[in-house]
Amino acid sequence: MKGGEKGFTLIEMIAVVAIMALVASGATMTFFQVVKGTERSNEQITAVRQVQNSGYWISRDTHMAQEVGVAGGSGFPLTLTWTDWDSGDKHQVIYTLENMPSSELKQLQRRHYINQGASKIGLVAQYIDADPSKTKCEFTDGVLTLRVTATVSLGSEVESETRTYKIQPRPGL
Repeated sequence: MKGGEKGFTLIEMIAVVAIMALVASGATMTFFQVVKGTERSNEQITAVRQVQNSGYWISRDTHMAQEVGVAGGSGFPLTLTWTDWDSGDKHQVIYTLENMPSSELKQLQRRHYINQGASKIGLVAQYIDADPSKTKCEFTDGVLTLRVTATVSLGSEVESETRTYKIQPRPGL
């Protein structure tokens, strides 16, 4: 270098490159943590939503029911029947756990018959763990106890949510 020229030394350049590498690696790790956290959060929200849908629909129909039929084992199929006070129509709702495509988990289906006519079939929830220790219906002492577990593994993480509902049908059952 000549006497009046200014510039950076090799050591200064190495220090700058090292600092930039640290900042870049920190930013990359933060980005991947945010993405992973979002994925986990999305899976948890999906599991919660499936459990809430199950509880909502079964509670809604059980509050109307005059008769509750629970199968052995897991309690499914669950059959709820009632007669509409205004119209006299006879309603029967049957909840079943059915296989999901390419999964060991089940989906909760709702079939609604009016006056034994054609059924309206609806999907209530997905990702239901059908193991009777995790998802089960029991009807004892006039109260339907529903325990439902949804397990979601859309990405690399597995998230699960379990809720227990105690539902009393309308008076007179």
